[in-house]
Amino acid sequence: METLTKQTGNLNDILQLVSFEIGDEEYAIDILKVQEINKQLEITQIPNAPSFVKGIINLRGTVLPIVDLRTKLGIPQKENDGDTRIIVVELNNSKTGFIVDKVNEVLRIPASITEPPPKIISGKNAAMFSAVAKLEDRLIVLIDLEKAFTEDELDELNSVNS
Repeated sequence: METLTKQTGNLNDILQLVSFEIGDEEYAIDILKVQEINKQLEITQIPNAPSFVKGIINLRGTVLPIVDLRTKLGIPQKENDGDTRIIVVELNNSKTGFIVDKVNEVLRIPASITEPPPKIISGKNAAMFSAVAKLEDRLIVLIDLEKAFTEDELDELNSVNS
């Protein structure tokens, strides 16, 4: 995530992020990766897909894989509701949708209020957490979605996209 890597350079840089919720936690991704945000659409399940792939959607004539971020993050499932959204992002040169519980806001924050994630975060998904933003009344975990997947998983997503 080009914008997030700037935090190691000039701390006066401004990060532009889209924040969202999954469960009780707030996360954010680089706004430059976001193509659009949609209400929950009808998802068609595909057999033998990876467990984190909820299915596919037809978005204005383009078939997109839909990733359930709850599953990818190991968070228990919940029913989708009126706040559920699909964030469409450019991932590895193709579009992918990510289901989130709720989209909150677009943030412009100085890189100086971020720090690397705590070392206690480990496991196969640890690389996806690029930083933690310390706002006055809350912490927001910054995610690099491209690092959330292994090369094999990215290949599987691309095969759904083609």
